[in-house]
Amino acid sequence: MEDNEEREELSEAEEKHHHVKTGEKSLSRSQTESKLKRRAKKSFTCPQCGKSYTLKGSLRDHMKIHTGENLHTCDQCGKSYTLKGSLNNHMRIHTGEKPHTCDQCGISFRIKGRLNEHMTIHTGERPHTCDQCGKSFTLKGSLNNHMRIHTGEKPHKCDQCGISFTLKGSLNEHMTIHTGEKPHTCDQCGISFRMKGSLKEHMTIHTGERPHTCDQCGKSFRKACSFKRHMRCHSGERPFTC
Repeated sequence: MEDNEEREELSEAEEKHHHVKTGEKSLSRSQTESKLKRRAKKSFTCPQCGKSYTLKGSLRDHMKIHTGENLHTCDQCGKSYTLKGSLNNHMRIHTGEKPHTCDQCGISFRIKGRLNEHMTIHTGERPHTCDQCGKSFTLKGSLNNHMRIHTGEKPHKCDQCGISFTLKGSLNEHMTIHTGEKPHTCDQCGISFRMKGSLKEHMTIHTGERPHTCDQCGKSFRKACSFKRHMRCHSGERPFTC
């Protein structure tokens, strides 16, 4: 942000005076841009963990994680942050404040970045594109999850049986096998299910919905497995061999 602000200030000065004064010297536009590019290429690396930053001030803020110096601490829960702005954002968890409101649908958010992400729903923008297959996503987190298809990474591991999963939600769902938990309950009849998809399928009993329709004969089915079985009538598939 500091780099961007500095570029904007330099541009304004150049438009007015066609040069920028630094001490006693005057720099041309090309010299100024060259200087900024060199500055942007600079890398300040943390000697503790190896993380790099383009701004010295960013590294200085980061170092507080290791030194504990001048951390901004929440007086409600004790969580600490290197930046005061991060603490201000955090405090809204306790106050319930959501100052960033969507002017399209009225939903409010605690952090401005969340509002910016939300706005892509209305604009249809998908700014995060996979460089492997070209698929685009509205959220950066969705792209990060998608990239694991290409890398094969499965960072979420069950500590009970060792099975690993691409998504944290998949691990959470798997853990109910070990805990016996059935967190998804039907509000019509009270039956509970381990998986959200099972509850969704069950709800069609109450709604009468038949979401799976055959494009060959128009027949509809409540369950995906029933629809799949039906489609063999048209394909002639016989998957079960004696």
